[in-house]
Amino acid sequence: MTEETGHEREARAYEAVYEAKDFQRLKRRYKNFVVPWTVAFMVWYLAYVACNNWARDFMSHKVIGHINVALIFGLLQFVSTFAIAAIYGRFANRKLDPLASGLNAKYKRERRR
Repeated sequence: MTEETGHEREARAYEAVYEAKDFQRLKRRYKNFVVPWTVAFMVWYLAYVACNNWARDFMSHKVIGHINVALIFGLLQFVSTFAIAAIYGRFANRKLDPLASGLNAKYKRERRR
């Protein structure tokens, strides 16, 4: 009987994790968060770019002093980026990390077998 090599043990451990229901759940939760937020941000970003190109009168409208709509929208791009990152961080801590920790423990157990 041949002894399993380290590479074979790792391959078996990866397969066990890949086939786990928690791994499928992790991928689904990740995708269900990332896809809508990415689409929403891209629509927001492209609207900003489109307005800068084709709605110049609107974007150049002064709001307060020399601050115009384009400047506010540009700054809001940064705000929305950091807000989405913060929302994702909270989501990952609550919904993804517990699953990932369990899968990591499963991987380590499988590798030792």
